[in-house]
Amino acid sequence: LYILLQTVLIFFFGSTHFVLINQQFNFMLSVGAMVLFALLLYHFLFGKGNRPIYFLLLVGIIVGTFFGSISTFLQVLIDPNEFLRVQDKMFASFNNINGDLVWWAFAILVLTLIIGWRYINELDVLSLGRDTAINLGVSYQTVVKVMLILSAVLIAVSTALVGPITFFGLIVANLSYQFFNTFKHSILIAGAALMSVVALVGGQWIVERVFSFSTTLSVIINFVGGIYFIYLLLKESRSS
Repeated sequence: LYILLQTVLIFFFGSTHFVLINQQFNFMLSVGAMVLFALLLYHFLFGKGNRPIYFLLLVGIIVGTFFGSISTFLQVLIDPNEFLRVQDKMFASFNNINGDLVWWAFAILVLTLIIGWRYINELDVLSLGRDTAINLGVSYQTVVKVMLILSAVLIAVSTALVGPITFFGLIVANLSYQFFNTFKHSILIAGAALMSVVALVGGQWIVERVFSFSTTLSVIINFVGGIYFIYLLLKESRSS
């Protein structure tokens, strides 16, 4: 959705338009559009009953492929000079981040964490299962929807700030579950954040020292994440 939005803006307005030159406005527009789409998606998927998370992933893959096809079609029609601007948005970059946007993202991050931390104990109970959580007095639907919304906000902010990285969240979340053998989400979330920092710093070091900036960090993360995703699928198939 982020790449489609940037492609549509450049296709209809050009790279010199105010919406694209003003990075603060572009940042807030991108975050707002992604969060709004996530809210609509969650409403239509979960508003009429309980659906498994796998259904959400399937819909995400289908919608992502659809958006990617539209983006590719528009990119073919764009002027080659304009396409270079789109290409900059297609890959995550940690070297050309606007310092002003970091403070905007930091403020949203702090606010989101404050809201999410109020539900940290409920998350521990949710890991016991839906029926058990409801029997223990947890408002299951409310907590799940709040967590999905907060996740959408965090993903939108990070994507608008540095660009899209597909498998990064999958990697750090599952590694946190494997390394920190606990049910307490306060430890799991802190561990995932720590692993995120290590992965980004380590990956950036590899990009600079090993590949001499001949590739981008997002390419390395997507490559490693794709292999790790296949490993998880094979692991689940053996256990079942």
